[in-house]
Amino acid sequence: MIDYSEGSGKLYHIQVAPGEVGKYVILPGDPKRCQKIAEYFDDPVLVADNREYTTYTGTLDGVKVSVTSTGIGGPSAAIAMEELKRCGADTFLRVGTCGGMQLEVCGGDLVIATGAIRAEGTSREYAPIEYPAVADYNVITAMKQAADSLGCTSHLGVVQCKDSFYGQHEPEVKPVGYELLNKWDAWIRCGCLASEMESAALYIVGACLGVRVGTVLLTIANQERAKAGLSNEQVHDTSKAIQTAIEAIRILIRQDS
Repeated sequence: MIDYSEGSGKLYHIQVAPGEVGKYVILPGDPKRCQKIAEYFDDPVLVADNREYTTYTGTLDGVKVSVTSTGIGGPSAAIAMEELKRCGADTFLRVGTCGGMQLEVCGGDLVIATGAIRAEGTSREYAPIEYPAVADYNVITAMKQAADSLGCTSHLGVVQCKDSFYGQHEPEVKPVGYELLNKWDAWIRCGCLASEMESAALYIVGACLGVRVGTVLLTIANQERAKAGLSNEQVHDTSKAIQTAIEAIRILIRQDS
């Protein structure tokens, strides 16, 4: 395995060296969201900006913390976690967005993912499909406590993770649409809260690496509410999800100390 780039001491993809990140790392998908998250840190510094991976490091309550973007989907998210682990990180909080699936999950609500449906490919190269993708209990408990303290409406439960965004939103035009539609209906009937793209890979990779992982997501909208003729407000401001992750790290820092 190639760990370093041209003798620089930095991990190949994220371009970060061991010691340049904290043990606690927030993982958004969008690189542009990293600066917004880093503004909650004390004394944030841009560590690296390479491909889809942007990293800032600062402190919270005197403890070194970081944020690194993962890009879209499981493959790039797995690379970020693998390399961040090699740099010293051991607790990961994904902050992202999702589409609601249960009718009670409305735009603007938070979803805290206790587990994830492995309808993607990355996790299959780490663990047999029978192995469940589940969050770290302490991380999601801290997230729930943080969301409640901030007055956010949040839902705990399973999310569905896929590789194809348009396979979700336009399944009927895909050659395998019959399978996509049937499985989507099954996920809903099983109580799946929302759909996104990274948590299943992160949970499985985290299990294999022996690190803690949890996810908090902003619900942008809910296509099932739209189908049912219900109100379906679209919300794109991720501030509540970010603040929940920041407060959850503070809780974890106190617990870990």
